[in-house]
Amino acid sequence: MSRHTHQACTSFLAGKMATLDGSTIIARNEDNFVAIWPKRAIVHPAGESPEQPFVSRGNQFTTRLPQTTYQYTAVPDTDPSEGYYEESGINEKNVAMSATESAYTNSRVLGVDPLVSNGIAEDAMLTVVLPYIDSAQAGVKRLGQLVSEQGAAETNGVLFSDTEEVWYMEIVSGHHWVAQRIPDDAYAVVANQLAIEDIDFDRPQDFLTSAGIRQFVQHHRLTPGGGRFNSRHIFGTKTADDAHYNTPRVWYGHRCFTPSAFEEPTSMELPFIRQAEQKISIPEVEAFLGSHYQETPYDPLGTGSETERHQFRAIGLSRTQNSHILQLRRNVAPTLAGVIWQCLGNPAFSPYVPFYAAGDQLAPSYAANNAAYDNQNPYWAGKLLDVLSEAHYHQNRKLLDNFLKETQIAGFQRLSTGDTQTTPTAAELGHFNQETATAAFAQIQVQIGKLIQANGDLSKLSFTMDADL
Repeated sequence: MSRHTHQACTSFLAGKMATLDGSTIIARNEDNFVAIWPKRAIVHPAGESPEQPFVSRGNQFTTRLPQTTYQYTAVPDTDPSEGYYEESGINEKNVAMSATESAYTNSRVLGVDPLVSNGIAEDAMLTVVLPYIDSAQAGVKRLGQLVSEQGAAETNGVLFSDTEEVWYMEIVSGHHWVAQRIPDDAYAVVANQLAIEDIDFDRPQDFLTSAGIRQFVQHHRLTPGGGRFNSRHIFGTKTADDAHYNTPRVWYGHRCFTPSAFEEPTSMELPFIRQAEQKISIPEVEAFLGSHYQETPYDPLGTGSETERHQFRAIGLSRTQNSHILQLRRNVAPTLAGVIWQCLGNPAFSPYVPFYAAGDQLAPSYAANNAAYDNQNPYWAGKLLDVLSEAHYHQNRKLLDNFLKETQIAGFQRLSTGDTQTTPTAAELGHFNQETATAAFAQIQVQIGKLIQANGDLSKLSFTMDADL
């Protein structure tokens, strides 16, 4: 299997007062350049001896790691030959991290602070940050220090949260970065662009940056004008690719959560921070991450013209390998606070399964080696489900919608049951996670069977025969 990088994602963040139950939420679709690139979901135990020094298999980024490690979950590539790409997880301190949202810096900035070929990159980021942080702000600062001191190999956005705060961080050049706390009553959608706008250097509780970034911008005359430090304008891009590949996904996210907003899908000035018109729930985030411009002419599976249906890049894709919603709840005991809603595949058709992050495992099937097709593996079951679901989308629409609703109900029922546990151990939560995985897999197998039967009846290699034959 040839190597393809991870460079096409969609992210969502919401503060605690913007959500239905007061949780903080960070979520992202991890998309690849190919439809099949197997992922696993694992738990690293606390105290795991770190590799010293850590050396990235992707670009030889090298750093020494702290000796003390917290337990954390991760979703690495099955094939680690060019990097772990652990991507998303929650640690034992109830800190969540998702990395990365790939983005692009303009040429005038990279001309004076180019990216560093062996600097920190997506393949190593979660591995060298999440096991060592006890708050979202600490995550921003640890990663920021690595970027400032050793350089960055890529322009990236990174999501952090704890039970109180949500932060979005952007690496904007070889050695500089900015970060903004998402207001408690707001949400943000990001799609492969630098998104943070005005930085207020007098509000360190809401904005963090690399040292000397203002002087760097002033010295190299990088501010386009207006007297503001607008990070997006200073460091970002405005290209035709942005207008057709990136901004439409932000527009559609705003359409989902702030439907009264009058915006254009190709606008280069869509706001980073938005207020939702009603409290945001997990099913609504799931629906957004699996969306493809439904009820608009731009739906690739819709009824628009040939040009309209292929004008914009959809959100849920066949190339989505790992879609996750990392929820940190404030109305339960700390041991039960972290929930990973994990989808392996395209969330347009595949379900999210809830796991307690404090468990010592998600499930053996999720951690298993799955380099080759295996119909008992959840990654491959999800991919099979995606292919069968898309094959006759319109004819099977009710079947598809009912399945997602039924799996959502089952997921909330599992959490309702799990939340009744009093001071459960990591092993007990791990066992509960395994039972959740087993039940979800059974639902997927039933749906696969229904789709095989439905699609068989819709085959074009069919013929209405004489009743007497």
